Amino acid sequence: MSPYDPSAFPPFAVTVDLVVLTVRRHALCALVVRRGEPPFQGRWALPGGFVRADEDLAAAAARELVEETGLCVHDPGSPEPDNGAHLEQLATYGDPKRDPRMRVVSVAHLALSPDLPSPRAGGDANSARWAPVESLLNQEHGGREGEPPAPLAFDHAQILADGVERARSKIEYSSLATAFCPPEFTVGELRRVYEAVWGVALDPRNFHRKVTGTPGFLVPAGGTTTRQGGRPAQLFRAGGATLLNPPMLRPEV
Repeated sequence: MSPYDPSAFPPFAVTVDLVVLTVRRHALCALVVRRGEPPFQGRWALPGGFVRADEDLAAAAARELVEETGLCVHDPGSPEPDNGAHLEQLATYGDPKRDPRMRVVSVAHLALSPDLPSPRAGGDANSARWAPVESLLNQEHGGREGEPPAPLAFDHAQILADGVERARSKIEYSSLATAFCPPEFTVGELRRVYEAVWGVALDPRNFHRKVTGTPGFLVPAGGTTTRQGGRPAQLFRAGGATLLNPPMLRPEV
């Protein structure tokens, strides 16, 4: 057997791209950054970047999230920071022509976090913003601000669509919807997360009955709040359940 020769294989790079979702003003929003460098300079894109030689994928995703947005990743083994984000691997994208610079394979990650202030941009991004998911996925024309909106750079529209569908399907059978909520929240606030992610209106009484009757989904936090206006509403925390039985099925639309 001949010795392994790395130069006999074409070089390629590995990147991480981040689908960062939150609920703002009752709408599901994604974090996008305007690229400050070629390729696709000036176009909006998902945050992300190249994996360093000494990094594993999760560490690279967490680093890019901090560098480009200022958001930290929630570590389940330690107290959650105020702006902690749930982070999980989404999918791998390896079309040979997805990046005009060279062969680049991207390992996309999905990050979920509660309503957050405007992010800061860093790295090769010269601006960052939250944008409604529907507007990002419906962009079909090129241009800068003041002109028709441009599609997302690279294959990021597909990655975003996959991340949104992951979130929509996963909140059916898991407690992931609570990742969009602050540590203590009302049933009404949780309902608005489901409504924003699914894009549907839910019956408040039926929703309250389902979530409070699902074992391990919610636990009382021991207080109330009037931050939503009206009568005081009971506060809850996420329970210990990771899988919901019965599941919260998406209404057919």
